[in-house]
Amino acid sequence: MSDVYAEPTTAAGPTDPATLARYTTLRLGGPAGRLEIATDADEIVRKVREAEAREEAVLVLAGGSNVVIGDQGFPGTVVLVRSRGFRVVAEEGETVTVRVAAGEPWDDLVAATVERGWSGLECLSGIPGSAGATPIQNVGAYGQEVAETIVAVEAYDRTHHEVVRMAAADCGFSYRGSIFKYSDRWVVLSVDFRLTRSPLSGPVRYAELARALGVEVGDRVPLADARATVRRLRAGKGMVLDAADPDTWSVGSFFTNPVLEREAYELLRERAADLGEPPHWPGAGDVVKVSAAWLIDKAGFGKGYAGPEGVAISGKHTLALTNRSGAASTAALVSLAREIRDGVHARFGVPLHPEPVLVNCTI
Repeated sequence: MSDVYAEPTTAAGPTDPATLARYTTLRLGGPAGRLEIATDADEIVRKVREAEAREEAVLVLAGGSNVVIGDQGFPGTVVLVRSRGFRVVAEEGETVTVRVAAGEPWDDLVAATVERGWSGLECLSGIPGSAGATPIQNVGAYGQEVAETIVAVEAYDRTHHEVVRMAAADCGFSYRGSIFKYSDRWVVLSVDFRLTRSPLSGPVRYAELARALGVEVGDRVPLADARATVRRLRAGKGMVLDAADPDTWSVGSFFTNPVLEREAYELLRERAADLGEPPHWPGAGDVVKVSAAWLIDKAGFGKGYAGPEGVAISGKHTLALTNRSGAASTAALVSLAREIRDGVHARFGVPLHPEPVLVNCTI
């Protein structure tokens, strides 16, 4: 498999389906009924409209880093988003607003903002995938999430057949979610981020990152230091894509951290009394966010836990499910995910929910 931004082979065309495995970081996924490439926003819209005119189902795919595609593939049209670039669209005081094409590789964008002295994305370094996917998942890591810097999303509305620009307040951002995640109505075309001109990061919020930087939570550090340290931490957990490292052949965190009402959290504490206090963080209101990695590990699914066909929990992080053999099926990965989900629920009574988008497969 080549990288997830590879062009299709010469055999791939509208009437000669191509496997989607080569376009996902999991290296999983069956054939596409029709494979199209779009290199700018207008072409994305046109390809989607053409597929709709043929009454074909449409799957829009960019970096393929947060999607699990079934072994049967996708019988309709798959539009590969290969738009690129970003530009400054507004400057006010110490802020700069940057408009980014949906297909721009995310970590390339973060690197460029750090080099230019624009603060706001540095803790999201090393995350694979495209810029257009970030509002869909409200991508976050190490104390930052994109909802904090997104000011608008340009999207094609498949219901009303028009391109719209949606303010951040209309995007329904939530923990690892948005209105874009739960409906195929919207096709993200570009994203506007408002960043701050500063040689320093925002206040470091994540204790692990603060320790690695040798600072206190709340301190600020040079942007380049924040980026380099985040990438090092992510690489140590197999969360920076590496073609030579099977531990990175994943979708990153497969399960979200459960968000529990206070009463449910107290029940969890009782069931885990012999294991000590579950790692947790306060959420909005009277809710508690609990470490999914801890639940998985304590339920008996440690690093390297093996499933069928060479799928396994990463040897570096219990939240990542990997296609270690490079030759597994999606069915095998789903089987492992179900085993983990059911095992955690049986041990702790806490449901786990998948973070990636599931296409023609269910957990």
